[in-house]
Amino acid sequence: MKNKRIVIAAGTGFIGRSLVDYFGSDNDIIILTRSPRQAVGNISYVAWDGKSHGAWTAALEKADLLINLTGKSVNCRYTPANKQAILDSRLQATAVLGAVILTLQHPPKVWINAGSATIYRHAEDRAMDEFTGEIANDFSVQVCKQWEQTFNDITLPHTRKIVLRIGVTIGWQPGGVMQPYLNLVKFGLGGHQGSGKQMFTWIHITDVCRIMAWLYENETLSGTFNCTAPDPVTNKVFMQSLREASGQPFGLPAPVLLLKLGAALIGTETELLLKSRWVIPSRVLQAGFRFNFPQLKPAFRDILAHLPRHAYQLF
Repeated sequence: MKNKRIVIAAGTGFIGRSLVDYFGSDNDIIILTRSPRQAVGNISYVAWDGKSHGAWTAALEKADLLINLTGKSVNCRYTPANKQAILDSRLQATAVLGAVILTLQHPPKVWINAGSATIYRHAEDRAMDEFTGEIANDFSVQVCKQWEQTFNDITLPHTRKIVLRIGVTIGWQPGGVMQPYLNLVKFGLGGHQGSGKQMFTWIHITDVCRIMAWLYENETLSGTFNCTAPDPVTNKVFMQSLREASGQPFGLPAPVLLLKLGAALIGTETELLLKSRWVIPSRVLQAGFRFNFPQLKPAFRDILAHLPRHAYQLF
C-alpha cells in the first residue's frame, strides 16, 4: 500500500505503533488518540474520546482505510467497574465511528474493526475457525459478541467492512506480551502455566499488518476473518520454544494456585493464561494469503533478533 490515507483509532498501543511502523513510510497516517501530540512527518495525532462527535470527524473524510483498535485493556481484574469499562470502550467507539461515517461525503473505503480470537470457547478437543467455531458465553466472549454485533449492525453503503479476530500478537515493539514472557524466561520462571495443555493461538505482528494490507487490496473480501497464525501450539510448547530461542535451559512451571495468587497481586486474571484458544485462520488461507511466520520458532528468532541481549538473558 502506498499513498493512502490511513486512520487508526487508538493507534498508540503495541499494535497501533506497529501499524505506524509498517505503513508510515509510504502513507499518510492519522492517529485518533486521547493524548494527541505534535505531528511527526506524515504521521499526525488528532484528539478524540472514543465516544462522542468532535473535530476528529474531519480525519475520516476521504480516508482509504480506517482501523479501529479502541478498547480498554483486558489485562486487569474483572471487577464490575472494569467489566463495564471494557465493554463500553469497545461498543461506544465502534458506534460513534459508524454514526460519523454515515454523515461523510467521502467515507472510508474500508473499515477494519479489531475483534478477538477469544470469542471462541475454551477448546482442547479441536480447532475453531470462522465456519465451525463454537462461541461460548463467559464474560470475555460476551464482550466479543456485543462488539461484533455493534459493528455488524451498522449499514454503510460505501464502506467495505471487516472484523479481524486477532490472536495473541507477538513482536519486539514495547508494550506487547513478549517482554513479560521474556522476563519469566530470563529469571528461570519460564515453564508452562497450569497444565500446559491449553492451546496458545498466536500471530507475529508483521503478519497482522500484512493481513490488514492484503484485505484492503482484495476488494471482494469482507466480513469476519481470524487473524491468527495457522500453527497454534500448546502453552507448554510455546514456553519451551521461547526458552530454546533465548538460550535458557530450564524454566520452573507455574501451577494454577500460584497463578491465581500472582494474578491477584498484579491485578489481572488467570483466564489470560489458562483459557485454551485453539483458533485457525481458514478464511485468509482459503483466499490465498501466505504468512511470513506460519510457525512459532522462526517467529521467535525474528523477534529476538530485534531485541538487545539483556532483554532475554541475565548475562
